[in-house]
Amino acid sequence: MSQVRKALDFSIPVLIIIVILSMNRITVGHTLAEKSRRTIHSFDINDENNNTITKGSKPNFVIMLMDDMGWGDLGIFGEPNKETPNLDKMAADGMLFPDFYSANPLCSPSRAALLSGRLPIRNGFYTTNMPGRNAYTPQNVVGGIPDHEILFPELLQTKGYRNKIIGKWHLGQQPQFHPLKHGFDEWFGSPNCHFGPYDGKTIPNIPVYKDADMVGRYFEDFVIDVKAGESNLTQMYIQEAVTFIEKQAKSGQPFFLYWAVDATHQPLYASAAFRGTSKRGLYGDAVRELDYGVGQILGALKAYGVADNTLAFFTSDNGAATYAKTNGGSNGPFLCGKLTTFEGGSREPTIAWWPSQIRSGQVSFQTGSLMDFYSTFLDLAGIPPPTDRPIDGINLRSALLDGKTVDRPIFYYRGDLLMAARVGKFKAHFWTWSNSWQEYQNGTGVDFCPGQDVLGVTTHEQVNRTLEPLLFALGADPGEKYVIRPSSERYRKQMPLIMEAVNEHLANLVPGAPQLNICDDSVMNWAPQGCEKLGRCLPIPKSNPSKCDWPH
Repeated sequence: MSQVRKALDFSIPVLIIIVILSMNRITVGHTLAEKSRRTIHSFDINDENNNTITKGSKPNFVIMLMDDMGWGDLGIFGEPNKETPNLDKMAADGMLFPDFYSANPLCSPSRAALLSGRLPIRNGFYTTNMPGRNAYTPQNVVGGIPDHEILFPELLQTKGYRNKIIGKWHLGQQPQFHPLKHGFDEWFGSPNCHFGPYDGKTIPNIPVYKDADMVGRYFEDFVIDVKAGESNLTQMYIQEAVTFIEKQAKSGQPFFLYWAVDATHQPLYASAAFRGTSKRGLYGDAVRELDYGVGQILGALKAYGVADNTLAFFTSDNGAATYAKTNGGSNGPFLCGKLTTFEGGSREPTIAWWPSQIRSGQVSFQTGSLMDFYSTFLDLAGIPPPTDRPIDGINLRSALLDGKTVDRPIFYYRGDLLMAARVGKFKAHFWTWSNSWQEYQNGTGVDFCPGQDVLGVTTHEQVNRTLEPLLFALGADPGEKYVIRPSSERYRKQMPLIMEAVNEHLANLVPGAPQLNICDDSVMNWAPQGCEKLGRCLPIPKSNPSKCDWPH
């Protein structure tokens, strides 16, 4: 069965796109299936109706977190095809942050930092198996977000907020790590990436959860056609978001919506109505559908009268996967991409939107981080932050509401290794590494910096530069191509400032226990909670823990 849904392409108001929602094969009862069949009003981001704010009411918060989307993927940041009209409109109505970073160039550590307000080296989302290695949470990793980490949704709950995550969690797939144990009231999505399909014997397919229980699996019940690059998941995620906003607006209860969608992470997918619509291929199709989703979410906030009391952020978890070449995104002028500590690895396309509080057309040159959501949301909700631990995120209130900026350093970690640091407009590399010669030359040609080789900078070995760090002026040289000579006056002036920040950081650093060292096939998604209700539990193999292998 299918249904027709209309959506305005807001860059050309008279153009109508017909979105055909082909039903995914769901075997979990009528409730979820009915939701995906239900017609949801198509919202116009330009709609100005019903925007009211109650004096003294707590603000709502929305984070729209993309997966592997690059700084250069948005029209507002210069993407030449201009295929993100809703995001461009969001920026025109809000505030653009050109200097915004993730805390890590890889998914799981970045997300752990966003929710904890703390660097991965503090919250445990790193490995010590080998120095300077990226690690994350595939389904055989034993660790996850520790109970002693206080995530900001947990604190929002203490003030009456209702919190929902839609999409990828990625902070551990074992039950004790799930979002409903860490500050969320509702969940529709998965604990891991949508890799697969798997045979269910050597590796299980990834489960999809509705709150605490599994309601199916990717490829089996929630169809992803890898060959065609087609799935209706983004449309389902949009429906979940709009329904949640409607419910919360009618209840008057403050809320936090974490829309963590993943269509731009390989394997790429888009629904039938968006496939073939981009000049950029399948990746562009996925971007266009996510842009449409942003328009629907902001439009729903307006239509249900809560826009003026809602602070919404759009951003990404790490830089674009440049190793995917034309099957991945663009990091604009920045060097390399995902998995590296060059600018392309962690400079994120970030927009803030709050109609009643942020004047339209603003650009903030505040150096920001995903970790700043922690301190900012708590302050705006009137909640004091924890005082028993360092919080790395800063409060963006003055940047958002008054256009002010404050100096702060940015630390670039790769696993347990501090690779680089930024102070002001200058960045120093203490180590350089793209990816290994073995990986680069093993026949697959994997290259984290395709077409961007910079002699002595994008090295295929870990090179220790601590005795004479490589210094770059990011204002004049955002692509990190021109090393500032150590004998120059600029070097002699800037390096002491950077080293002062680094030394202070390291002197007070107490690393958390590493969560990403041990792998064990027995902790995979064989028998997720709720599988027994569906008759879909798989036999769990014998435990055989070993050190995880992290190649880069």
